[in-house]
Order: sequence, then structure tokens, then C-alpha cells
Amino acid sequence: MTSDWRADRIGSALRGENPTVLRRLDAGFAVIGDVQFLPGYSVLLTDEPGVERLSDLPRPRRLAYLADLDRLGEAVERACRAADPAFRRVNLEILGNKDPFLHAHIWPRYDWEPDHLVQKPVWLYTPDHWHDPRHALTPAHDPLRAAITAELDGSV
Repeated sequence: MTSDWRADRIGSALRGENPTVLRRLDAGFAVIGDVQFLPGYSVLLTDEPGVERLSDLPRPRRLAYLADLDRLGEAVERACRAADPAFRRVNLEILGNKDPFLHAHIWPRYDWEPDHLVQKPVWLYTPDHWHDPRHALTPAHDPLRAAITAELDGSV
């Protein structure tokens, strides 16, 4: 993957150039996360450039976005549960503190996580989890990526 698409994740998704896109949904794009230290980590991107927060959307689009979040969250849950018996749950978060566009994080959580982190927010993982190439999205994640996509396709 090149870094060009990362500078404009939404625009690149709209142009069909974002390699992390799993599916276009009603109000956004389901994408698999750049990091996979928690396998199955996914993100829901808005499909409206310039939208920074959920409240920027008119209520019908806001509800459609939240319905997409529910759909992607359930797809990640089903795929991760099937892939790993240590799957615990998914956490859904709309934060927007770093990236200035509407997006929601879907974090699968597992029993094999370190004891001091398993019940804490993922943001407490050390910086190497976010930047070490061994945690980057690679073709090794293709089976889980395909499983999430299949779950999305089955949830229509």
C-alpha cells in the first residue's frame, strides 16, 4: 500500500483508490484498519468530505451512519468470533480527536490480551502497537478481511 491514499481517506474511497475499503455502505465506507494488533479492527468512514462530527449530518444521514456502524460492528463481531474462540466483544467509538473527519472505530477485544489492558481502552496500548510494521495490515489479514466482507454482504 502506498501512503498517498492516507492523506485523503474519504476522497480516495470515493475514487475507488483506498485499498482498505471493504464495502460501500448507505452512509459511509467500511474499511479494515491500518493496524491489526487486535485482528479485525475496522473503521466506518463517512462518505461526505468535510463532515467532521456526527452532528454535522442532517438527522436522516446521521441515523443512516449509525445504522452502518451497527452493521459493521455486527459483521466484525461475527467474523472475529468465528476466527478466534478467544473473542470477547466489540467496542464502538466515535472519537475524532486526531483525524478531522467523521469516523467510527470498531475494536474487537480478545481474552488473550494482556491482563492490564483487556478491560481498558485500546488507546492505552503502547506506541509500538500503532507503529510497528509487525502490526500493520498485510495480506496475512486477507482471510479475516474476506470474512468481515462476507458478513457485511449477508447483513443487507
